[in-house]
Amino acid sequence: MTTDTTKPSIAFWVIGITGLIWNVMGVDGYLNQTYKTARFKTMYSQEQLEIIFNLPSWVTAIFAIAVFSSLLGCILLLLRKKEAKTLLLIGLIAVAIQTIYNLFINPGKELYGYFEYVMLVIIPLFSLFLYWYAKKCIPDGILK
Repeated sequence: MTTDTTKPSIAFWVIGITGLIWNVMGVDGYLNQTYKTARFKTMYSQEQLEIIFNLPSWVTAIFAIAVFSSLLGCILLLLRKKEAKTLLLIGLIAVAIQTIYNLFINPGKELYGYFEYVMLVIIPLFSLFLYWYAKKCIPDGILK
């Protein structure tokens, strides 16, 4: 009988919980956008909402894949399961596709403000970090 002697550091838990909270906020954003909630509508001008609510369905699907696979990846990370890496990779790829669309194809990009541009940098970087971290935790013996 073997015992698991690889104990995650406090940094592991901080990163995992931060990733979980970040991705819960992403799911919340997706649901608010998809269901066109009043809270979501107050965040944008009518011109921006017209563009957001008329995005191609594949862009909305990529958004869903990004947030839900990343959320599941963070849950598996906290459960110390190596499958977290695969889900975080799927999320990273979806985030990359969504970012490319938003930077180069989205007809509303001329309406972006400071916040939108900051998020276009932070979201892919955080997604890349979470994937890298999960990948690093496997050989370290933290994820099984």
